[in-house]
Amino acid sequence: MAEDWAADVKKYVSNANDQAIAGIVRYCGIALHKRDSALVSFTDKEEVARVRDNFLKKKLGLTLSDADLDKALAAVADKMKDDRTKNRVTVYYLLAEHFGKLSDFG
Repeated sequence: MAEDWAADVKKYVSNANDQAIAGIVRYCGIALHKRDSALVSFTDKEEVARVRDNFLKKKLGLTLSDADLDKALAAVADKMKDDRTKNRVTVYYLLAEHFGKLSDFG
């Protein structure tokens, strides 16, 4: 799947950090090869829980309550509401930026 991940992120953050985007792309790895796994569905509760548990808690090491993490996820979902497809790289970038963790990726 050929995708310009940086261009998608820059729709939301015009001065996005290209190194951080590349780091998130590396982190996502094979998940970005298939369209379905390259997108985040905020209407799927299991998917949202997966992002919260695997990305926010495990990768970013956040220890906030699930309710607080879910608020951040909801804020990103709201920010991206006009975009029919929510690219995983963009969602992760916005979450990492929200929590001041972009440096974890480059």
